[in-house]
Amino acid sequence: MRGSRVEGLIYYLYGPGRANEHVEPHLVAGWRHPAELEPDLRPDGTRDFRRLNGLLKQPVAALGERGYDEPVWHCVARAAGEDRFLDDDEWAMVAHEIMHHTGLAAADDDEAVRWVAVRHAPDHIHIVATLARQDGVKPKTWNDFYRVREACQAVERRFGLRVTAPGDRTAARRPTRAETEQARRRRWVEAPRIVLRRHVITAAGGAASEGEFFGRLEAAGVLVRKRFSERDPGEVTGYAVALPVHVTRAGEPVWYGGGKLAADLTLPKLRARWNPRNAVGRDSGTGVSEVSAKLLARTAVRQAAKDVGSEEEFFARLKDAGLLVRWRVSERDPGEVTGYAVALSGFRDRSGGLRWFAGGRLADDLTLPKLRLRWAGTSPRVEEITAAERQAIFEDAVAIAGRAAEQIRQCAVGDPAAGDAAWAASDVLHVAASMLDDPALRRAADAFDRAAREPYARIPDPGAAGNSLRVVARLMAAAGAMPGNDTVAALVRNLGLVVVAVAELREFQRRMAHAAGARAAARHLRTAGVGTGRGASVQARLAGLDFPGRPAARQAGTRQGEGRSRRGPEPPSARRGPGR
Repeated sequence: MRGSRVEGLIYYLYGPGRANEHVEPHLVAGWRHPAELEPDLRPDGTRDFRRLNGLLKQPVAALGERGYDEPVWHCVARAAGEDRFLDDDEWAMVAHEIMHHTGLAAADDDEAVRWVAVRHAPDHIHIVATLARQDGVKPKTWNDFYRVREACQAVERRFGLRVTAPGDRTAARRPTRAETEQARRRRWVEAPRIVLRRHVITAAGGAASEGEFFGRLEAAGVLVRKRFSERDPGEVTGYAVALPVHVTRAGEPVWYGGGKLAADLTLPKLRARWNPRNAVGRDSGTGVSEVSAKLLARTAVRQAAKDVGSEEEFFARLKDAGLLVRWRVSERDPGEVTGYAVALSGFRDRSGGLRWFAGGRLADDLTLPKLRLRWAGTSPRVEEITAAERQAIFEDAVAIAGRAAEQIRQCAVGDPAAGDAAWAASDVLHVAASMLDDPALRRAADAFDRAAREPYARIPDPGAAGNSLRVVARLMAAAGAMPGNDTVAALVRNLGLVVVAVAELREFQRRMAHAAGARAAARHLRTAGVGTGRGASVQARLAGLDFPGRPAARQAGTRQGEGRSRRGPEPPSARRGPGR
């Protein structure tokens, strides 16, 4: 954490705490021996902090305007609840390790920043440093979060404490303490940051293009603000999202950029999902039926036709979405376009040729003449999916998820396609949780979140299993409603197979925090009971389908690791938080 007043922080750390939880506060380490720096006791029993505060502030005053606006660096190091209590000497070693790894006060640097470590509880310490070196140089704090993480792992190994995950940027950004306290005060179930992350992942998983992504967010009731390039005002370079119920005292929305939600939710990272080379159906072995291919094409065409004013713009959007387009021209006037057809790259018919869908075959309102009437403002929109189509779509989803699980198991440990499949599986779980409106599925999607990401926000190369799972996510999002219980149970079971396959992969890769997340997701899926009225019947069908249990390691010796509306966010009430 960063702050501007060291006096207030030191006073708080030596004080009783908010609920008298501070017991026997004292220094255990510092840039000098703690006995030299410990604040003196006054006759009345209070502490005199003037000398310590003055020493900490001296380098900051010498640096002057060249220093940081917030020169107080504050780090809390806490042992896990099941760990033994460390003594003062061991906590001193922890503090020195952290300061050394961050580079703020290396072991052999006598001119480093000034700092102290305060202990006022058995299980943690507070490290306070002022960001000004004693030689008059401004210290660097770049990536200090990750250097602290490395120091903690070194200490865990040295003292035999619980081993935690590396700082590899796969964990989502947690709510700040202020956000958590605000959610508690307003009696929200979750902090807005968590709600927004779930909305963004779900919208991205169900979308095939950037425009559809923003449209899905707005349809879910999320506020969207786009960031445009200064050089090219028409180019979108980023975005931010907010909940209508989460506002400042002035009534302004509290915005979160995609990167503040998770490392893979920036606009450039999301665009990698919609790149034409990652287009659904790129692998001809996806096994998608004619009905599902037709629905995907129909959804893409409807999105392209939305909010355009001419057919030139319409056809340009079709190409941007990765669709292949061909035109039908008049026999009398070869320059007149009378119709069109589209194909999804990779979807083949039995003869091996592309599956072409004319606009009228997709839907009656998608013929070129009727689209021209719509753009002229004289034709209503019609969007319908029949029950038979919906059933066929989810049967495809069941089959694709089952094949994807097997493909993940066959991936080599270092195969980038395995990471792509895990990433796409997260999209499927989030879309399924939104579609099925099931708390257990929602918990499964949240638990799986970290297991899906590659270290350091790397985007894996697309593979067959990942592209197939993206087909599943987009099929479910396009279908708009659920079929019968048997299909739902089979889909949840096969999603469980995918999650178990990813857990086994992460264990074999020795990424234990990620494997633990995938295992937790599998446990939640096992308890899924979709909706409020048919949960018991779905759970019974899951039991009959031999739902997968705890994943086993791929190789001997591998270490074991560690009812709401879909319409969008709701206003907070005494019992509910911002819509989830």
